[in-house]
Amino acid sequence: MTTPSRPAAQRYLPSLVLLTSLFFMWGLITSLNDILVPHLKAIFTLNYVQAMLIQFCFFGAYFVTSFPAGQLVERIGYQKGMVLGLVVAGLGCLGFYPAAAAQSYAVFLASLFVLASGITLLQVAANPCVAQLGPSETSASRLNLTQAFNSLGTTVGPLLGAGLILSAAAPGATDVAHEVKTVQLPYVALCLLLCAIAAVFALIRLPLTAAEAEHASDGSDGANTSLWAARHLVLGVGAIFLYVGAEVSIGSFLVNFMAQPEIGGLPENVAGRYLSFYWGGAMLGRFVGSAVLKKVAAGKVLAFNAVLAIVLLLLTIVASGSVAMWAVLCVGLCNSIMFPTIFTLAIAKLGARTGEGSGALCMAIVGGAIVPVLMGFVADHTNLTLSFIVPVACYAYIAHYGWRGCAVSSAAANSYTRAP
Repeated sequence: MTTPSRPAAQRYLPSLVLLTSLFFMWGLITSLNDILVPHLKAIFTLNYVQAMLIQFCFFGAYFVTSFPAGQLVERIGYQKGMVLGLVVAGLGCLGFYPAAAAQSYAVFLASLFVLASGITLLQVAANPCVAQLGPSETSASRLNLTQAFNSLGTTVGPLLGAGLILSAAAPGATDVAHEVKTVQLPYVALCLLLCAIAAVFALIRLPLTAAEAEHASDGSDGANTSLWAARHLVLGVGAIFLYVGAEVSIGSFLVNFMAQPEIGGLPENVAGRYLSFYWGGAMLGRFVGSAVLKKVAAGKVLAFNAVLAIVLLLLTIVASGSVAMWAVLCVGLCNSIMFPTIFTLAIAKLGARTGEGSGALCMAIVGGAIVPVLMGFVADHTNLTLSFIVPVACYAYIAHYGWRGCAVSSAAANSYTRAP
């Protein structure tokens, strides 16, 4: 039984290595939003809700484009979907140049929407592709491993952003034109890099996944059965919505939270570097989680991490100083395995309709647009520390999904999985 698996693993390894570069890139780009929030908030004198429009437009693109992206991937395949996603994301990055030249917050938001639309297409194609390039029983472990490099990108992103954007903006400067143009060079460089990666993916040949092969061999892809009949998928959509919302909310407010005198009193450029501990914890946890998930049930690991995140956030709310600061930074470690684990649990047994299921899950990433605005509303009407009760509620649902909600009913499994 072990001998046939070795050639398969060797055949998939080069593809998985290339796919990992995509996870790194969209992690880096997404975490740069946490630098844009305080930077543009100061430049355009925004309140918290207005500043959260950055995350609203970025993650709102997931809601608008995920289903069309899922249908597109079903037609053109995972590889072409990735190439197109990279090109669209590159165009969104390029839009930052005229946005800065025009000193227009609205143009920044529009460029972020285009950028996120490309990232959405990448996620719809790449996540299920990685999950299916190998044995199904190790899909959660495999996706956690590649997502670890996504977390490497989110760790590097704040360091680059703090150095290239926040440090380049002189403290107390009143020249808005100079301050806003500090984003031009980094995002134009990202555009060129994304287009170069797109060229590489256009030239290589990825192996067909199980879902693509099944779709090609049999046109009856379960279309007569509603995708929403799969309870584990429906509840997984909710879990992704709340997970991304919680993760993005915490990341978006960390710089302002650590700048508070009663917490850390840190300058923005210094606090921006501490973001790397938050995202770096997610990276470390995914490497460890990839090994743990080979031996422990994915649902149980998910529930444990969610409960631990709740404890840390409650400590953040009631404590102060370095205790509160490091407690919230450690939530990143708890976040580590959540997205890839929820994703693989939710697409289990969907067969040829895995691409559509992936689109539904990526649509739920809109939680990163809505939950931060809700947290901003609570912060504006109470205080920033108390607003962390919003992600506490999110993690409570995720704990329930991991403990019970992720179970696949036999009826759902039979609906989407054909007998050999």
